[in-house]
Amino acid sequence: MQEPSSPLSAWESFYVIVASAGAALTGLQFVVIALMTDLRKKRSSDQIDAFSTPSIVHFCAVLLIGALLSTPWHSLSSEAIALGIVGGAGVVYILVVLHRVGHQRGYELVLEDWVFHTGLPLLAYAALLVAAIVLQSHTADAEFGFAFASLLLLFIGIHNAWDTVTFLATEKGNRGQQQKLTEPNAEPNVPSAVAPVAKPVGDTQLLAT
Repeated sequence: MQEPSSPLSAWESFYVIVASAGAALTGLQFVVIALMTDLRKKRSSDQIDAFSTPSIVHFCAVLLIGALLSTPWHSLSSEAIALGIVGGAGVVYILVVLHRVGHQRGYELVLEDWVFHTGLPLLAYAALLVAAIVLQSHTADAEFGFAFASLLLLFIGIHNAWDTVTFLATEKGNRGQQQKLTEPNAEPNVPSAVAPVAKPVGDTQLLAT
């Protein structure tokens, strides 16, 4: 007799795609770190913890959500507990990120930064937590809640990683132009072949001396 399939089995292909994308995009953060080390201006650990590390966490969260929803659980309660722990931990982590963002002094945030680094991630993890709580009573709604949280975290990570890359690249270009403008005008080196040669002392002057 064939066992009844899980109500979340219809989303299996969706989470395979989303989780694979989250795992692959994690490598994008290594490019960001490489650009940071290439700049003359050093980045503090506070800035890395506030802006770069959360993107890694979001991508890993998407991967973890996809793995948990693809696991053949024996009951929805066990799955709800696991996903609830991920959602609750995510909410706590965003509160920590909010503290780090507010206390770093290397970059002044604008409204877009607050939205994508704190507001939307908090919404995504809160949606994940709520979906886990109502999984047993409102399974269909919870399925869409998991999908919403996964996609939102994925796009947040992509946006933040790309925003950091473009900021670093632009800053590097601006610093290069400023360096060229501030450098003093150095006199061109005169080749030895065309350098002025001292006039020889005449024979009469040698005899006179």
